[in-house]
Amino acid sequence: MLTRQRKELLLARLHQDGQIVARSLSEELGLSEDTIRRDLRELASEGLLKRVHGGALPTSPALGNFAERQRISSDAKPAIARAAAAMIAPGQVVFIDGGTTAVQLARALPSDLRCTVVTHSPSVAVELTQHAHVEVILIGGRLFKHSIVAMGPGALEAIAQIRTDIYFMGVCSLHPETGISTGDFDEAGVKRAISNMAQRTVVLASPEKLNTASPYQIAPLSQVSAIVVNADIPESLIAPYRDMGIAITRA
Repeated sequence: MLTRQRKELLLARLHQDGQIVARSLSEELGLSEDTIRRDLRELASEGLLKRVHGGALPTSPALGNFAERQRISSDAKPAIARAAAAMIAPGQVVFIDGGTTAVQLARALPSDLRCTVVTHSPSVAVELTQHAHVEVILIGGRLFKHSIVAMGPGALEAIAQIRTDIYFMGVCSLHPETGISTGDFDEAGVKRAISNMAQRTVVLASPEKLNTASPYQIAPLSQVSAIVVNADIPESLIAPYRDMGIAITRA
């Protein structure tokens, strides 16, 4: 089998099964495990999959830039945002992450809601200027343009001073085995710090993020209290998360 044919087969199996286990596939195809692993490394270098111990997982389309991500799951994100907004009780202090779904969440807050929103996203803060009863605390720092959020030592220092009731986290990837992950090392650290200061972490998961992996882990799924997904997600995709005791909200 030619290298090109093997790689096409690997990508097809990844799409079909949602993961590749190198040892099992090498036995099935009668190829050496080293050959499979080499092909996986090369495909990973091309950004076509994410290498993990023993095999590979799909990469997330959410690794694209902000403008590209706005076009992905554009129907699902407003519904997820509305369901997340309904979780906020009057008087709470909540942290809203950056990202396209987080902006939709800011837009979905009821106009009469009285609460405090902490965010390191200028985009989210601007959306909340029209909410007369929402106190906004905007955390500053170096602007990470991919997600349009503040990062760096100053942001981390401010985050460490604020305990929140709920953290609405945006992620690039969510997987039962690899947890929640993103495409930037420093961004993973900022999200982890925010989650550590929150009583509950709620992940906003549009369909393309489920069962994918990104290079940098934010936290294991034990850190997650709830996941908000759109209503038509197949039960088979979310069952592993439900089995871990994570609350699933269908939007």
